[in-house]
Parts: sequence; structure tokens; C-alpha cells
Amino acid sequence: MIDEPVLRADAQKNRELILSAAEALFMEKGADVPLEEVAKRAGIGIATLYRRFPTREALLAATSNERFLTLAETSRARDPDLAPGEAVRAYLEELARNTSTYQRLAASIGTVIQCGTPGCNAITAEGHRLLQRGQAAGAIRRDVTYEDFIYVVTAISIAIEHDGSPKSRIGHLVDLFLNGISITAPD
Repeated sequence: MIDEPVLRADAQKNRELILSAAEALFMEKGADVPLEEVAKRAGIGIATLYRRFPTREALLAATSNERFLTLAETSRARDPDLAPGEAVRAYLEELARNTSTYQRLAASIGTVIQCGTPGCNAITAEGHRLLQRGQAAGAIRRDVTYEDFIYVVTAISIAIEHDGSPKSRIGHLVDLFLNGISITAPD
């Protein structure tokens, strides 16, 4: 996890301006909006932006932090009420929906969640926990990895984005994936 140093008041204000501008522009124009445009909207120089967020993915992770923390917390809270396979399904659906928050975020989600923000760490840890729980219960094949989850979420999110399908289709696509990774009794 990244331990952010305590920032001076002006540096904290700049960070907040950058995050606010980035969130607005990512929602309006997508995750690939030029970072110069983010800096301009925030009223700061591009060097200040890069000092706080050295990569686009780091900025995307920071703007997604609260959503990712909420996703992980919600998943843990509902865990006692769901069978292992159902818990994995709910997690994958929510992660795909979160990945679809900004247009064109899906293509870089695998890199974004490796940025080490508290939210990124939380969804990764929760995904690993759910995968292990599903495998221990015999609901998910042993050769499935967390990276497989990310590949599938990426593919689902890109498919939804490119063909203009409604987000309600995410559940169907997650079901198709889960049917492929589930352990079924031989015929």
C-alpha cells in the first residue's frame, strides 16, 4: 500500500484540484483525455500534475480509490449471505461496472489496479480472498487465477463499451465466464 506523506496545505489543495478536474473530465471525455487538459482545468501546471501522479494510471487509480474501497467493503459485508460462487459473481459484476465508470478505462484496468492505492489494494485482496474461498469450496477450478478475473473484467468492459450494450448485459457476460470456470459434475 502506498503511504502518502502528509502534504503541505498548498500541495494538498493542488492534489484535490487535480482529482476534481480529472474526475469531471474522465466522466465527460473518457480515461484517455489529455493530461494537459486535466492540468488546465485544475488551474495548475502539468509538472505539478506529474509530481502528484507520475502516470495516467496513477491518476485513474486515485480517482477510482473511493469506488474501489466501497466495492471491497460491500463484498466483504455480503459475504456471509452468499455461496462462494455467488460471491465471486457479485464481485466480478461490480468490478466490471466500476471499470465502465469512465469510457476507455477498461483497456488499462489491469495496470490501474496495480498502482497501490488503498482502493486498488482492497479490491485486489478481496478478489484473491473470494477466489481462494471459491476454490476451497470446490466451486471454482484450481487453475483459475486472479489475473484471469482481471482479463475477463477487461474483456467484458471493453465489449460493453465498444458495442454500446447496456450495462445490464454485464451480468450475462459474467455468467458466461463463470460457467467456464466452475467445476461441474461429469455427465
